[in-house]
Amino acid sequence: MTEQRRYPKGQAPEDLDDNITLDANDDRWEWRRRIRSNPASHRAYRTVVAVLGLVVVVIGLIAVPAPGPGWLIVFIGVSIWASEFEWAQRLLYWGKDRLRDWQHWLQSKPWWVSALVALGTAAIVACVFWAYFAWVGSPSWLPDVVEGWLDRLPGVG
Repeated sequence: MTEQRRYPKGQAPEDLDDNITLDANDDRWEWRRRIRSNPASHRAYRTVVAVLGLVVVVIGLIAVPAPGPGWLIVFIGVSIWASEFEWAQRLLYWGKDRLRDWQHWLQSKPWWVSALVALGTAAIVACVFWAYFAWVGSPSWLPDVVEGWLDRLPGVG
């Protein structure tokens, strides 16, 4: 059974046009309608959105291999871009669709498959932590008990 996906104004991502700039009439927020109505301020606004989205995406990509919400940060950066760029809207919809597909696939499997995925994720996170601590050493701001335990790990101490 294929799930019907909803897109803005009844459009699918492939229906969006890269060459059309969202204009003042398309926006539901007054402050953005004012910005978009002036070509100079609209250009400056798009530049700010592009740079801010890029910074957030880069931070997210740096955080992906580290434990934490790396991919969530990447999605937030793409969402920032999607507020102003059609190509980013398509990328965001594509990413959401892949995440939804992964969730449906995982939910259709027995519980032990989910447990193995969780265990594998935990193992990857543990390896990333170990590699980081082996590279820079254990942080001194950790409690002495934790720091002593980390220093006993092979390659860290």
